[in-house]
Formats: sequence, structure tokens, C-alpha cells
Amino acid sequence: MFTRRYFLAACFFGLVAACSKTGSLPAATATPAGTATISKGPIRLYAADRKEYIMSEKVIKTPEEWRRQLTAEQYHVTREQGTEQAFTGETWNNHEKGIYRCVNCGNDLYSSEHKYESGTGWPSFWQPVAAENIATREDNSLFSRRTEVLCSRCDAHLGHVFNDGPKPTGLRYCMNSAAMKFIKAP
Repeated sequence: MFTRRYFLAACFFGLVAACSKTGSLPAATATPAGTATISKGPIRLYAADRKEYIMSEKVIKTPEEWRRQLTAEQYHVTREQGTEQAFTGETWNNHEKGIYRCVNCGNDLYSSEHKYESGTGWPSFWQPVAAENIATREDNSLFSRRTEVLCSRCDAHLGHVFNDGPKPTGLRYCMNSAAMKFIKAP
């Protein structure tokens, strides 16, 4: 006899099995940029508007300072590793030319030149502005193995990178609109 308990158990284990498949995509043609560990001292960043590298200090604030600066959704996404709902973010369908900056600290993250339509409902890029401007770390939450993408200047959670993107990198940097502000090119 098939009871509700068996049904719920089957659903749970099915969900676990489905989530464990995430991240088991074929190897990409490149490794994610920014795979260095998160540093604590001065860091080298690429400034897109100046077209050169600059040195910057890390931006470190208390949770209360971040809450005063950010909206509730921005705080949830960037400081609590949240995810906005697909197809609702401000820039998921943006096609203008410009730079996507960290909403927390203003670090240049992605260029519209590297944005593409992934069909996921989140802004997707095949590479960052510069490898130094982001950091990555392993994320094993939600019964899956993923690679989290962070701002290298303030450690804000931006999204995740996957191995199913277009050439030339084969990567899909799937970002949250709430983690970035778009600066339109002049």
C-alpha cells in the first residue's frame, strides 16, 4: 500500500538525487576566473572606466552598516547568500552597453560585452571584467555542489558559475541583479 509517508519520502529522495546531479556537467574549456582565495589586505582590481589596474583596500563593514546601505533584497542576496526570483531582477533582460558593478562597494564586475541570453532569468556572462575583480569558493548547500562567485573587494555574494556557458570560456556566470548596479556606457 502506497501511503503519504512513502510518497513524501520518495519525493525527498528524488529531490536529493536531482540536486546531487547539479554540477555534474562536462568540464568547461576554462576554469572560473577569480579562483584565488579571498584576501584580507590591499588587492589589485581592474577599473573598466580607467582601462587599467588599481590597488584597493578591502571593504569591511558590520551587518548593521550593510543593512543601512542596502535594500532588504540586496542585503539578503549579497550578505546572506540569497537568490532573487528568476525573471524578476532589474538587469536580467538588460541589453544596453555598460558595466555591472557590485551594489555593495562599486567594484567593476562584468561588461555588457560578455553578457548573453542563458534563458535562466538571471543576468549571465561568459567572463568577468577581470579575474582579480571576483573570487570563487565551493558551495555545497542545498544538496548540490556549486561554485559561488563573490566580489573580491567586499566578499558580497553575487551568484554562481557553471560549466555550461558559451565559447570561448564554456562558463556561465549566473548573477543576481540585486547584487549589481548597471552603469550605462556614455
